[in-house]
Amino acid sequence: MELSMLQLSVDQEKCIQCGECVRDCPYGIIQLAPEFPEVVPEKEAQCIRCQHCLAVCNTGALSIFGKDPENSTLLEGNMPSAEQMETLIKGRRSVRFYTTEPIATETIDRLLDTVAHCPTGVNNRQLLFTVVEDQETMDKIRTETMEGIRKAVNGITLPRGLEFFEAILGAWDKGNDIIFRGAPHLLVVSSPKDGPSPEPDTLIALSYFELMACSLGFGAVWDGLAKWALTSILPGMTKKLGIPDSHLVGYMMVFGKPAIKYHRTVQRGDAQVNRVVW
Repeated sequence: MELSMLQLSVDQEKCIQCGECVRDCPYGIIQLAPEFPEVVPEKEAQCIRCQHCLAVCNTGALSIFGKDPENSTLLEGNMPSAEQMETLIKGRRSVRFYTTEPIATETIDRLLDTVAHCPTGVNNRQLLFTVVEDQETMDKIRTETMEGIRKAVNGITLPRGLEFFEAILGAWDKGNDIIFRGAPHLLVVSSPKDGPSPEPDTLIALSYFELMACSLGFGAVWDGLAKWALTSILPGMTKKLGIPDSHLVGYMMVFGKPAIKYHRTVQRGDAQVNRVVW
């Protein structure tokens, strides 16, 4: 039976009335009434679309927003081990050398669809992933960026603190792409400025993206130079990329197939930990 505009439905033959969906709902919008889950009418508008109720249901009896539990991946037996996660985190590197071969569209879609599940403030699902796949477009962005920097250098209009871009331009003229590292793809993550936590949300998303890309054998690098260039030196560039003026650009990343291979983790030393006991 289906209950409420949230399309919450319960298979009563599967439901064991355990109450886990009620207990785990962040805003308490679900109740047992009296045997099976249903939405509390006056709380319906408080739903943040987290789908915790679907995820916590052991028997797959509960659906919300028309989602079929059978289309979700079971967690038991499918999670990476702690050792695998530790190696992934310690083994990821900032990749600065890439092959010219682009990544297939379906693989990029898989990356972005996965990263769209990352945590956000108040379950804010308004992140915009602006990705450059087309190689001709990527080359045009590279060229236009460098010509915009050249214009700023010649006109002595580089923003204060970014004077070092004159040296980056000199390197470009010698065939060295320091900003984009010759990578075949660019990713920009933005979020509405009026959201609850626009900048942290974008940084979390890019962190997840980097780890997921690494797990698939791809490389990425956090590209502060690109962000400075495309937002501070050429402020009109983000509009050309299709990013709304109402969005805050959190950060940028270039990615692709690495032209270099790492064979082991590095050794950073112990974490600096401040343990508090009151």
